[in-house]
Amino acid sequence: QVQLVESGGGLVQAGGSLRLSCAASGRTFSRDGMGWFRQAPGKEREFVAAISGSGDRTFYADSMKGRFTIFRDNGKNMVYLQMNSVKPEDTAVYYCAANPSGSSYYTPRWYAYWGLGTQVTVSS
Repeated sequence: QVQLVESGGGLVQAGGSLRLSCAASGRTFSRDGMGWFRQAPGKEREFVAAISGSGDRTFYADSMKGRFTIFRDNGKNMVYLQMNSVKPEDTAVYYCAANPSGSSYYTPRWYAYWGLGTQVTVSS
């Protein structure tokens, strides 16, 4: 059974930092691209960041560049999102997802597996 389990969310003040973790199990995720998406109330799910299977390529939404960092540890089947200089507009549920196709890291429909999400709330 394929599972992605996010953790590390919580309440943080604007300007602070948070690290999200995603534990993957049930398949060989080292071959999959992995991504983070987020969804705020009343808004569509949006791309945050993604990383290739080997970790040699990373992709970011423009508003996250320079603030967020995605990285992975294939030996532990873990993917992380380091969030720095957070802003109130970063408040959302953050989802980890796996993209076996290696195509279009920015598009949710290419991700076959999803976690249940972890809430991040940034106070001003």
